[in-house]
This record gives sequence, C-alpha cells and structure tokens, in this order.
Amino acid sequence: MSGDSAPRLPQTRMSDADRERVAERLRVAHGEGRLTLEEFEQRISGVYAARTFAEVEQYVADLPGSPLAAAVPERAELRTTAATLKRRGRWVVPRQLVVKAKAGTVKLDFTEAVISHPVIYVDLDVYAGSTILVLPAGTTVDIDNVEFVAGSSRVYRGVTASSFAADGLHVVIRGKQRAGTLVTRTRRRFLGWRW
Repeated sequence: MSGDSAPRLPQTRMSDADRERVAERLRVAHGEGRLTLEEFEQRISGVYAARTFAEVEQYVADLPGSPLAAAVPERAELRTTAATLKRRGRWVVPRQLVVKAKAGTVKLDFTEAVISHPVIYVDLDVYAGSTILVLPAGTTVDIDNVEFVAGSSRVYRGVTASSFAADGLHVVIRGKQRAGTLVTRTRRRFLGWRW
C-alpha cells in the first residue's frame, strides 16, 4: 500500500487479494485491542461483501494505516532487450502502458494488479519477441490498432475481442508486433497450478 498522499479511487473494484489485505488490517486492529470482537465480526463481514474500495473505506477509516487505494500514474514505460520482462501479482497499472522489447518475451499478468481505470491502453513496440497479456475473465480487448509484421495474434476463451468496452475491464492494444506473437488470455489453472 502506498503512503498517506495516495489518492483514493472509490470506484475501483476490489480483488479477492485486496479484500484479504483489508481483512488482515482488521485482524491486527482486533489483536491490538482497537476493535471489540463484535466490531471485528461486523466489519469483516462488510469487507468480504464489498465490491469497491469506497464500500470498504468505512471499515478502516478510524484505524491507523495508509489509504487503501494506490497512487496510479497516467503513463509508464517497460523496456527489455534480449531478456524476459514479467509483471505479476500486485502491481499498479497506469492508464497507458508503453512496452518496448527487442528479442525478448513480455508477460504481463493483470489478474491481481491494481487497475483503477475501466479502459487501459497498451502501446507495443515489440521486435522478435512474444507478448502475453493475462487478463481477468470477462475482459474485452481491442487489437484493431496493432500492426503485425511477420507476426500473429491469438485471443483465447475468457477474453473477448471487441472494439467496444463492456461492463468489465477494456484493454486497447496499439502499436507494432514484429516477428512474434501477441497472446491475450485468462489465467490457466490445472490442479493446484496457476499460470
């Protein structure tokens, strides 16, 4: 979590991991004697039922600690040359993400990321490498503005190719994918494994 100067983004939907982090704050507060058992049980029920950060804020507003939402930059750039570039787990996704890669693989897992914008833009400049975007189920993705040069794309089940945003996250991919593959998919699961 970020410092006290981080802006709150009340409309942002929470992930299960976000709820668990808030629940842990409540457990610590209860263990320190800041909350009675009754208060703890009431708040923990509210946290697990919440959909957005705004709904949860009331349960931790009177407790010590930083704001729930992270500061979200408007733009960030990721670069790699002859190496693999990965982002997974809890990372903050800007509105515009620029990816520059030469002779390397880029794998960006958005399933547990902090995504504060309903529409995000991924600008590619990839040469001789593959780009893999692992997206939350129900995401719509627009790849109409990607130029493929000796490359290809695959949109797997669980992600819908569409120029128009639906109810969930919408990812607009632009730029160039040269001599490689662009893959958009959901997280795969088999037995206890996830990838």
